[in-house]
Amino acid sequence: MPGVCERTPPEELGTVVVLPRHTTVSRRANSTGLPRANLWCAHGTASLPDMGNPLVTRMHGFGTTIFAEMSELASSTGAINLGQGFPDTDGPRVMLDAAIDAISSGRNQYPPGAGVPELRTAIAEHQRRFYGLSVDPDREVLVTAGATEAIAAVILGLCEPGDEVVTFEPYYDSYAATIALAGAVRRTSVLRFPDFAVDEASLRAAFSARTRLILLNTPHNPTGKVFSRAELDLICSLAREHDTWVVTDEVYEHLVFDGSVHLPVATLPGMADRTITISSAGKTFSATGWKVGWLHGPADAVAAARTVKQFLTYVASGPFQPAVALALGLGDEVYQGVASSLQAKRDRLCDGLSAAGLEVARPTATYFVIADAAPLGVSDALDFCRQMPRLCGVVGVPVSVFCDDKEAARTLVRFAFCKRDEVLNEAVARLAALAARPASAPHP
Repeated sequence: MPGVCERTPPEELGTVVVLPRHTTVSRRANSTGLPRANLWCAHGTASLPDMGNPLVTRMHGFGTTIFAEMSELASSTGAINLGQGFPDTDGPRVMLDAAIDAISSGRNQYPPGAGVPELRTAIAEHQRRFYGLSVDPDREVLVTAGATEAIAAVILGLCEPGDEVVTFEPYYDSYAATIALAGAVRRTSVLRFPDFAVDEASLRAAFSARTRLILLNTPHNPTGKVFSRAELDLICSLAREHDTWVVTDEVYEHLVFDGSVHLPVATLPGMADRTITISSAGKTFSATGWKVGWLHGPADAVAAARTVKQFLTYVASGPFQPAVALALGLGDEVYQGVASSLQAKRDRLCDGLSAAGLEVARPTATYFVIADAAPLGVSDALDFCRQMPRLCGVVGVPVSVFCDDKEAARTLVRFAFCKRDEVLNEAVARLAALAARPASAPHP
């Protein structure tokens, strides 16, 4: 039976004896002149008496993610998974071939800690090409294991315990977890359905003398909102007033629709010296599994993030980095083609959700649309999402899991439209079952 292993037991060297759990630890050091040291140890912390939950307190409440739960639900029921935001098609063929070539040519060992030089140069050139920013690829760019690691490295590198981080809710779920890991305090301002406009009074109230940084996601997941110039000016004004950093998560920067324009905060007057910009290749080039992200900003802030990052993953994605460098230099038609394709997918899913009886907030960017299920009689979106495979054979994600103010999103559901057309068409057909239910049939 599973228990406690005894290494170098007294009977003879080279054997392993399984003892009952909680066996007392006994040790004789070789320094005593005895021929060997004996050590009995418990198999795992959880098996020791009176130890309690081994998870650190600040991470209590961060269990299995909603994405894992809903993806498992879709898999076990055969429902179409519109919950998790990953595409089901590959990115540009030339980028994929470049990764294959990098693997075949031996670029499979640790890359430089800051990222391979050609990728850092390509990132700097991308920022100049699209936004007119001047970025030093050697001192002001850091390649990371996706944008999620970039966010973690920045927050862990800049925040002391008790510092406050302002962000908007609903928020990407790693924000709350990373802030908690740093021992910092989360302060939020709510973006409310259906227009998700910034509430100036709420945002001002979130700032204090302890504010260390504001974490801004634009274009915004999960709302699909692109922050306006007026909203960004307000954010920048508060950052200057309170002398805080602005950390911008811009992974959906190229996935904007209807002529909307993404404005990086670093391009606004006086903001480059206090802004750390984060992005990644996963969303733009449909390569979320490659986990190639980056950040750029003032050299001292990048150095702080690099100091932390080297003790997180150290490095990652070696052969994928040169492939992403190539992709970043592809023509405008590649970037425009991705956005155009997604806009058509957005329209297809939004129309289908509306026809099914949900109230839809049509997004201007990202992979996602938020819909209110209240018109269907829904009072709790979490319960509704768990019932959706039975009701219509589709899975979404309740927006409340991205919120501190649960009531602000009680009946809201997020759906992803970054799927093949045939998948979306089938999902829309299945969603019609919601509208077909008799009005007297209660929803969860």
